Amino acid sequence: MHPLRWIGGKLARYLSEPRDTAHVMTHHPERLAATLRKGDVLLIEGTSRFATAIRYVTQSTWSHAALCIGDAPDANGDPLAKRLVEADINAGVRVMPLGFYINWHTRICRPVGLTDAEIDALVKYATDRIGNQYDLRNVFDLARYLIRTPPVPDRFKRRLLSLGSGDPTRAICSSLIAAAFGAVRYPVLPDVEVARAKGAQGVHHEREILHIRDSRLYAPRDFDVSPYFRIVKPSLQDGFDPHTLQWAPEADPG
Repeated sequence: MHPLRWIGGKLARYLSEPRDTAHVMTHHPERLAATLRKGDVLLIEGTSRFATAIRYVTQSTWSHAALCIGDAPDANGDPLAKRLVEADINAGVRVMPLGFYINWHTRICRPVGLTDAEIDALVKYATDRIGNQYDLRNVFDLARYLIRTPPVPDRFKRRLLSLGSGDPTRAICSSLIAAAFGAVRYPVLPDVEVARAKGAQGVHHEREILHIRDSRLYAPRDFDVSPYFRIVKPSLQDGFDPHTLQWAPEADPG
């Protein structure tokens, strides 16, 4: 094994160890599973050292992203049988059951307007890359921000995400999913070019032309802030009536 690969593996295992931070379960597990659909992006708030570095660089709650690819073939009616494709720092691109993340703080981001065929193509792009390795250059780069947090101005933090070797067989979680959406021409946070032209009778026309950005520049938060993804909250899906909540009695101030 190449020495840098060995060191990178050791570093990845250290950075990915969970820390003594309590998880915040956002939704009831069965409600989350019933709401999540094929093609949805599930954002996760991690607690590892690596997650801390990603949150610093992106100034966001979210440190990990996974793509829902549907139910397991042997689901047999199991409400938690949803499967997710993710790029794990240690295992690389893999399939994980939703049950792995039900006790974490999560958010569902749903693309709008894709056909069934396009969602199938999106999922195929991700599943075709199962077994690819995580880009360990990303590990080395982000580890520096745990050793000493640099005073980087906000306007430059996006450039810190221009990480990775550029090898198409390696990816990080958000770049894998962004590339999958790019493959079906669905926008996440594209570069927007405003084209101006002068038409008949001197009338000026403008139109926006979208350019897909380099997938290495994407972070989990981009699916949250994207104007093209709907934020879906399981607790509100079947109707929510605050009057039915059972509150504990208030303490007597005396």
